[in-house]
Amino acid sequence: MDLSNMSTAQLRQLQEQLKKELTQRETQERAQAIEKILAIAKSVGATVEELVAGAKLKAPGAEVAPRYRNPADAGQQWTGRGRQPKWVKDWVEAGNDIEGLRIAA
Repeated sequence: MDLSNMSTAQLRQLQEQLKKELTQRETQERAQAIEKILAIAKSVGATVEELVAGAKLKAPGAEVAPRYRNPADAGQQWTGRGRQPKWVKDWVEAGNDIEGLRIAA
């Protein structure tokens, strides 16, 4: 197809046809992908949600053990990574040493 010999109107018409065709094909390809995913899930006896949740699992050993515990509420723990929780900040601002919160090894 030689586009250089086409008028502007013809090129715009072709552009609209391309948009429609691309939209149709993308819709078909998505539908086919969904069918394949559902078939895979069914073949292993799982739901798509279960497969997706399994894909989001953390790598083994990725969880970090907490290093600090709130003495007033043992349920509040902190690994020492990231931003300090409010209870840690409050503890330190009250003049206490953060080592006082450390969990004994």
